Amino acid sequence: MTGADCAIELLGESALLLRFGNAIDRALNDRVHAAAVALRAAALPGVEDIAPAYASLLLRFDPRSWPDIEAFARAVRAALAQPRAVRSDDQPVGTAVAELPVCYGGEHGPDLAEVAALTRLTQDQVIARHVAGDYRVAMLGFAPGFAYLLGLDAALAVPRLTSPRLRVPAGSVAIGGAQTGVYPSVLPGGWRLIGRTPLRLFDAARPAPARLTPGLRVRFRAIDTATFTALSEHDA
Repeated sequence: MTGADCAIELLGESALLLRFGNAIDRALNDRVHAAAVALRAAALPGVEDIAPAYASLLLRFDPRSWPDIEAFARAVRAALAQPRAVRSDDQPVGTAVAELPVCYGGEHGPDLAEVAALTRLTQDQVIARHVAGDYRVAMLGFAPGFAYLLGLDAALAVPRLTSPRLRVPAGSVAIGGAQTGVYPSVLPGGWRLIGRTPLRLFDAARPAPARLTPGLRVRFRAIDTATFTALSEHDA
């Protein structure tokens, strides 16, 4: 099935997957988030979750509200067909910006020197380019609260580690391929660590556990170790 320039797949009896493409691309991800906004605004009954990914959107719903899945798919297509619901030339969804302070290099960014060598930049240039980026949370995945960010300077793209670490500290800011992200908790991982934020990005006890949410814009701000320590104590 198709609708609003996306393919709609049935996933069992309680989910639909809307596919807008198959690439990691900011314009494509903009369409995914625009679709999510349109479907939230439509407030279709029984919808339990709307989960954006890079190029697709998962809709979970209560099958008791929609015993006819085809009828639900038609309702979804109708919502996406509303004027300007999903346009490839739309501006990025959302204007809210989350600023993350980051202490780059040293014990907090053990791979910064290697990233600099791989990119043929100085460490200061790597930091400057990373801080200059205008990022957007494309999706959450891998682990609760792990935000995949679009907007990395192409010059900073580096391969993942050959042997992943078994333990990456919470708050670690990393680069993996053409992506950058922040580890929300202590996790294994193979991305290259260039810094660390003292902010707690995921806390299951909070009403909204994840600090970074899909569609949110993100900017990084370089800080020194003293500021890192002070902010760590404040955000504990």
